[in-house]
Amino acid sequence: MDPVDLALMLLRLAVGGTMIAHGVNHWRGGGKIAGTAGWFESLGLRHGTLQAWASVVTEIGAGVLLILGLITPLAAAGVVGVMLVAALLAHRPNGFFIFKEGWEYVMILAVVAVVLGVTGPGTISLDSALDTVYDGWIGGAVALGAGVLGTALLLAAFWRPQRQGAAAEASSAEEPTAEESSAESSPEA
Repeated sequence: MDPVDLALMLLRLAVGGTMIAHGVNHWRGGGKIAGTAGWFESLGLRHGTLQAWASVVTEIGAGVLLILGLITPLAAAGVVGVMLVAALLAHRPNGFFIFKEGWEYVMILAVVAVVLGVTGPGTISLDSALDTVYDGWIGGAVALGAGVLGTALLLAAFWRPQRQGAAAEASSAEEPTAEESSAESSPEA
């Protein structure tokens, strides 16, 4: 077994598993969909429930596809898109470092996804088994281009920045976690 193919599989498993965990947390975590929807709306995204479900489907879907090594450039584009939205709306006001809720972590996931688009999934993948590997410039262009385009379209259609006071309050809001009580996501809360 080629060590590069093994390394690419490990990278796909790590990023794919991380994306699945994020998607499941947005869906089933303490705040559930209602909590995620409220958080997205606090960031300025209209139709928070739609955005929450889109995030869940994209994160879980991209994660599964990366783990399988199937349509890898499109799966990578899903990661790039989700991470770019997170960087711009949730983390950018906090600077670079993750320990200050900055965009460091989401940028690394997006860059790794673009790299997976460029390298391809390796031979230990369904893309390789099906002889449908698109890597190199094409894979990288799809991963980066579709991810950035998806982000731009989402922001153009749904993002409505808030006034200065509301924006400061939203930037201090935290993403719902599994530890939060489900009472916080109830309509009465």
